[in-house]
Amino acid sequence: MTTETRSMLLNVGPSHPAMHGVIRMIVELEGERIKGADVEIGYLHRAFEKMCETVMYAQCFPYTDRLNYVSPLINNVGFALAVEKLLGIDIPERAKYIRVIMSEISRVTDHLTCVGATAMELGAMTVFLYMIKARELLWELVEEITGARLTISYVRIGGVKADLTEGFQERAAKKIAETRKVLIETDDLLTRNRIFFDRMKGTGNISAQDAIAYGITGPFLRSTGVAYDVRKANPYLVYDRLDFEVPTGTTGDNLDRYFVRMEEMEQSLRIIEQCFEQIPPGEIQAELSAHVIPAAEMVDKAKMGQTERLLEEQVDLDPTLQGGTKKYHKDINAPERKVVLPPKEETYSNIESLMNHFKLVMYGHGIKPPVGEVYFPVEGANGELGFYIVSDGTDLPCRVRVHPPCFPIMAALPKCLIGDMMADVIPTFGSVNMIAGELDR
Repeated sequence: MTTETRSMLLNVGPSHPAMHGVIRMIVELEGERIKGADVEIGYLHRAFEKMCETVMYAQCFPYTDRLNYVSPLINNVGFALAVEKLLGIDIPERAKYIRVIMSEISRVTDHLTCVGATAMELGAMTVFLYMIKARELLWELVEEITGARLTISYVRIGGVKADLTEGFQERAAKKIAETRKVLIETDDLLTRNRIFFDRMKGTGNISAQDAIAYGITGPFLRSTGVAYDVRKANPYLVYDRLDFEVPTGTTGDNLDRYFVRMEEMEQSLRIIEQCFEQIPPGEIQAELSAHVIPAAEMVDKAKMGQTERLLEEQVDLDPTLQGGTKKYHKDINAPERKVVLPPKEETYSNIESLMNHFKLVMYGHGIKPPVGEVYFPVEGANGELGFYIVSDGTDLPCRVRVHPPCFPIMAALPKCLIGDMMADVIPTFGSVNMIAGELDR
């Protein structure tokens, strides 16, 4: 009598809590052991690259927000740096530091979401609540500067939309201290938790050779022991002036990826603190002028032709534009009239600036980089985030392509899953930190 061994095909997702509605896996099981896996993507395809080819360069920023929407500021910075490289312009020192500060805040919120959500899917609901509390604190900082929490569209070609608000450094220091407390609490709750440790240790393994062969970067690669970080390997902005370490693991398993992300959050907080120490002063510390008028009143005066004293008055803008007035403009934007919108007071007070504004926002008259192509990488929360842009000399990008860090990781996911148990799919997929907006673009 012969016995027949059969395997079972099981659909996991897209209607599965751990698949987030945007990924489908077909796993081949022999009992509880995974013999094969097929990953199907494309459930959130938004045609990002083709959409960017239909609008002007400055109009691409809202689309970049929706790539990795958990750390959108890094997407903004990456796209802006690529266009600035194409244009051959440099931005003010203060703007560089502001970009780094906001990028690192965004990186921490991303890692908090990844670790918290993975822990929740393994049953550690308390950790999830603690980390979301810390993320909320940091999102309050993001909202204070950008006027939004998630889809921020904050960075501009040639600088940033607005300067830091007065007292921001002190408020950020308090929230960084609170975030560190949460990281210590999380370490106490998870690192020595036998259930969490056993679920993560030795699962989702990948070797350094395989990770490099697949083109994997970020915490997933660093967990294998390869210390590749774009901020160190190809420094941009002011990262070469900052003292920080690149955490690495040794085994390339889920536990090492947890350790790498936890330490990366501490390194990002260190970077933010150093930026506050080094950032050159700007007029944001100066007191407001005696006469402050609401933005609506400024517009009404301009419509009536009463522009004589507008440049002498301080405009009270709403949070989405605060810090972008003439008083701060030179500190946070490059002196390039062909690239940067003039301050609002000038737009409403003289015809030259009004024409300058319209020339930059009208189709056929916007920012026109020279004919050429460029690739610029930054260190995203999941790894190397690169923008490749081709210019044909018009105000619309001829081609835009994105190197999304979680795409090669998803390609390697079956290799990480085969040989593990069915229950190990959850922590392994969580450690990928797949963001569908970035993956499917």
